Amino acid sequence: MSAGARSTLLSWAQRLRHGRVTGLTGRSFSRCIGITNKSALLGKGLVLSSLSLLAIGSYRWKSRHAVVYASIKVDVKEQADYLYGSGETEKLYEFLSQYRDSNDADILWRLSRASRDLAHFSKPASNDKKRLVYESRDFAYKALEMNESCGAAHKWYAICLSDVGEYEGIKMKIGNAYVIRDHFQRAIELNPKDATTIHLIGVWCYMFADLPWHQTKIAAALFATPPSSTFDEALIYFEMAEEVDPNFYSKNLIYLGKTFLKLKKKELALLWLKKAKDYPVRTEEDKEVHKETTDILKSMGEKV
Repeated sequence: MSAGARSTLLSWAQRLRHGRVTGLTGRSFSRCIGITNKSALLGKGLVLSSLSLLAIGSYRWKSRHAVVYASIKVDVKEQADYLYGSGETEKLYEFLSQYRDSNDADILWRLSRASRDLAHFSKPASNDKKRLVYESRDFAYKALEMNESCGAAHKWYAICLSDVGEYEGIKMKIGNAYVIRDHFQRAIELNPKDATTIHLIGVWCYMFADLPWHQTKIAAALFATPPSSTFDEALIYFEMAEEVDPNFYSKNLIYLGKTFLKLKKKELALLWLKKAKDYPVRTEEDKEVHKETTDILKSMGEKV
């Protein structure tokens, strides 16, 4: 799974949990609601940082390549995917910006992803970041208009919509939680083998299952039926993601462990937490997972 993708659903849930949205980490997908007043509710965004796809290797992109690939659409996508896999965030955005008027959903969702990555991973000025966040949402929405059956467009629209929550009011954030969930579910329907999206909807379920009662009360005051879920439901998605792509992502492993802890199944929790701790550390996000897992194991009296 690449850095851009993981960096998507965790963002919205974490804003809910901590009163802010952080970027799915490293090139990650981190973004969930700990609040003390109404203005902070839904400040957490789903930790979409989990959707972040990791950069692999390096590639020196030359501007002349844009000329070579611009004339054939399929090559535009291949070039974009190569730059994305190489972690060339700024060059990818510059390259795809030539096609911002495209009617090809597969180009538009890639442009949405590139805009989002630039907003979260290049440390732009606050005004530029806000512009890029809204731009990424708009490109994903246009991709959906062009092709409603494009699973990637649904995934990235959900991810980018969660990012927009950082700039929206409380009521809009809560209302968008349903929209985010529905688009992730639609993405899974269209692509049942996408472990990233399956993981992210699991995070959505986990975060709402873990909401403190006072936050649930505030949400209930704003909506007759506020978003809710259970740890059992979250577990279904985390296990499904693991079945689709075993050990595909360190964050899925730690969420499995944490979910089993919530369900009072210590032995299973230890099994997955140890897998998460032993996961190869290749990215900043993996480092964070390793540290968090080590801390949890120590708190359980385990020698690490």
